Amino acid sequence: MTRPVIPIVANPAALQGDGVGCHSGADQMREAARAAGKSDTLDQYAQDYPKGPHDQPQSMCPAFGSLRVGLRMKRTATVLSGSACCVYGLTFTSHFYGARRSVGYVPFNSESLVTGKLFEDIRDSVHAYADPDRYDAIVIINLCVPTASGVPLQILPKEINGVRVIGIDVPGFGVPTHAEAKDVLAAAMLRYARSEVQAGPVAAPANRVTDRPTITLLGEMFPADPMIIGGMLQMLDLAAGPVVPTREWRELYSALDCAAVAAIHPFYTASLREFDAAGRTAVGSAPVGHDGTEAWLQAIAKACNVEQAKVDAAKNKLLPAIRAALAATPIKGRITLSGYEGSELLVARLLVESGADLRYVGTACPQTAMSNTDREWLEARGVHVQYRASLEQDIAAVNEFTPDLAIGTTPVVQAAKELSLPALYFTNLISARPLMGPAGAGSLATVINAAIHNKPRMDEMKAFFGSTGAGDRAGVWEEVPVQRPEFRAEVRRKLEKAAKKRKAEEMI
Repeated sequence: MTRPVIPIVANPAALQGDGVGCHSGADQMREAARAAGKSDTLDQYAQDYPKGPHDQPQSMCPAFGSLRVGLRMKRTATVLSGSACCVYGLTFTSHFYGARRSVGYVPFNSESLVTGKLFEDIRDSVHAYADPDRYDAIVIINLCVPTASGVPLQILPKEINGVRVIGIDVPGFGVPTHAEAKDVLAAAMLRYARSEVQAGPVAAPANRVTDRPTITLLGEMFPADPMIIGGMLQMLDLAAGPVVPTREWRELYSALDCAAVAAIHPFYTASLREFDAAGRTAVGSAPVGHDGTEAWLQAIAKACNVEQAKVDAAKNKLLPAIRAALAATPIKGRITLSGYEGSELLVARLLVESGADLRYVGTACPQTAMSNTDREWLEARGVHVQYRASLEQDIAAVNEFTPDLAIGTTPVVQAAKELSLPALYFTNLISARPLMGPAGAGSLATVINAAIHNKPRMDEMKAFFGSTGAGDRAGVWEEVPVQRPEFRAEVRRKLEKAAKKRKAEEMI
């Protein structure tokens, strides 16, 4: 079949001079994207995912979040359009985190980008993928350079051979973190599914097993948590619905067909907008710890018009068990906590109720209305909550509070261990545990108390190695490297000169 060639108005200025690549700087790429017609997209991202007080947190490429969502869905093909180095890194990271599906890639060069041939190549790849026997949907993700150059994924066909086509822009200069990029794709899929529901009957989810009103759970979480939440909801004559991002397309219909939405991760702003458009009420926080569970059950009951007698009966059964579990496995020690998953405030609440002396919580995600309940609860107990936390702020908290345990990202853990302080990586060791209800109470205590008790071992290692391998003389050497302050001064002078030159050129 012959397909018509659609002329593309690209942005040739994006490739002038040295070209707009990852090295060009966020400001230049953002300006190029606006000149290429992406202003509406960037404005929406700025509204949904506000930055500040600094530019944005240090994190992995944001597009990894959308890629992760696509690769986890059954019968979904995920294709990247971006610089080869970016695609390589994203593909490597996705398989490192257990992806079992191939990542599609549409390569380009300067000529194909400027002339519009890249869009034609993307369109051809979509048609090649559109096999209804294999796929329900195809996701095309523009990375930084195609977004900056205005590659218009929005004019791709919405459907080919019954296979849905979803194109999104996920530039590092527009979406602050990979956690929020999950929301970008989840919202795009919800929007598409909602349009299908409005158009007429849709296929029923294959795994729907209840006639009770359901609560859609928003945000990735430990696999046991949805089942734990489901058990609590059953006491209210409710049921747990799908977890968004979903694992298959039909679950999107079921997610929209809910009594209310539980924003377990509070930063899914675009997805919440889709649920709001579908007339669904959203509830913040989660059933973590004693206070969190009590407040969450009450909020869910209010959103779903559950009679108070059922709520009280559920509380009477759950809350004593949670209180007993917290008391049985107390946490004793000062802790600082930081991460980029979006569940940091929930973990913080559980730590405080477990007895920990928590001083600081840093999250890469922004402050939203859905997180206010958790923030207010923590601040009332003397915990400093830092949204859009930078690495420097997280490390400054470690230095200021000298905790018995630092929980954080990889560089925070490294910085703490250099101070001979016990530290745990949040993503692998903390967020990968049940947090909700009675099962969550006490689930963190074993690993945290064991880490705190490692302090003497850290001191022994520090005493043994001393300052060996510190700073820029780290490593194994036959002779200790000699400091060259005159060389450093010359390099600094050259860098300052180059910076002044660039600034002068910008003013011309």
